[in-house]
Amino acid sequence: MAHATTSAQPQGATGLLLLADGTAIWGRGFGAAGAKAGEVCFNTSITGYQEILTDPSYAGQIITFTFPHIGNVGANPEDIEADVPHALGCIVREDVTNPSSFRSAQHFSQWLAANNQIGISGVDTRALTRRIREAGAPNAVIAHAPDGVFDMPALLALAQGWPGLEGMDLAIEVTGAETRGWDGGKWTLGHGYGAMGEGERPHVVAIDYGAKHNIFRSLVEAGAKVTVVPAKTSLEEILAIEPAGVFLSNGPGDPAATGVYAVPVIQGLLERDIPIFGICLGHQLLGLAAGARTLKMHQGHRGANHPVKRLETGVVEITSMNHGFAVDAATLPANVVETHVSLFDGSNCGIAFTDKNAFGVQYHPEASPGPQDSFYLFEKFVSGLKAPATAA
Repeated sequence: MAHATTSAQPQGATGLLLLADGTAIWGRGFGAAGAKAGEVCFNTSITGYQEILTDPSYAGQIITFTFPHIGNVGANPEDIEADVPHALGCIVREDVTNPSSFRSAQHFSQWLAANNQIGISGVDTRALTRRIREAGAPNAVIAHAPDGVFDMPALLALAQGWPGLEGMDLAIEVTGAETRGWDGGKWTLGHGYGAMGEGERPHVVAIDYGAKHNIFRSLVEAGAKVTVVPAKTSLEEILAIEPAGVFLSNGPGDPAATGVYAVPVIQGLLERDIPIFGICLGHQLLGLAAGARTLKMHQGHRGANHPVKRLETGVVEITSMNHGFAVDAATLPANVVETHVSLFDGSNCGIAFTDKNAFGVQYHPEASPGPQDSFYLFEKFVSGLKAPATAA
């Protein structure tokens, strides 16, 4: 049942989540001051909050963390997945404590403030999560006023005026601005991020719809040479690079909106039998290019503990997920099969073409944060590509 009235502001409240239906959820603000409108979602991960907040797939979203102790290991420059954070802010149960980790370089609240992200603590995140599960992800404004003064009518108008994620192309807002090479490998304790090894490698063009850095690192780790191109790169520009394969990245927003310019490019690659691997938004765009439809989910999947069944073998992978849209498996054409399904709700989590070397998964095999069960997908993709011929 929708709530139409706001509750009175408690004494000392400096943080506010104001839903578009008028419900006010009060707390203590931290991080940046100000107000931002977006969609409220929840994430069930217990680690990796920096990686989550910097994931470009969270553009336009306010993240409710179900794990109560967020920020207690501080922040550092290595645990990030994009050059700048893209989530609007976060909602947590417990106040952020001083960092307790030898890797910490900055207090979490200071890191949020430096990156213009708003935080609210002291919120009953269990009750908010249950509300989202039952009623769907609401539009809202997250606000932090250190003086405790909030212009409620203006904030409510901001929340109600935000159009929602359906029909919104956010990939164009978070993609990289130029074509660039990527040679960084995966991270190890005490050594940081590795470099690409010697030898000939198959050349992968990664289309950046809002990619996490660890995707590129995973491609390098699997043996590829990687060139990253912006979301609106044309088919002709991609073909001029002469890729052995093309990777379609994750990203935010409605796949149908991004598909207006992305789908014709992907269809051109499919017509030329260029191998393709897509994840998350890239998976959805691949589905659209095949002729399937996508749909907005009631609450989406966001966390690092999502079980996915591999239909070919029956093996269950524990995966990292972050998506609010999904491919409608009932609309897949005859030459595309469903390969993976969610064991939470049966939604589609993977597709593969039967007549081409093209496949995609809804989840994040690169993790960050999350388990490593699905790294084999990067190895499967890269091992199926042809390396450049060595000069005689």
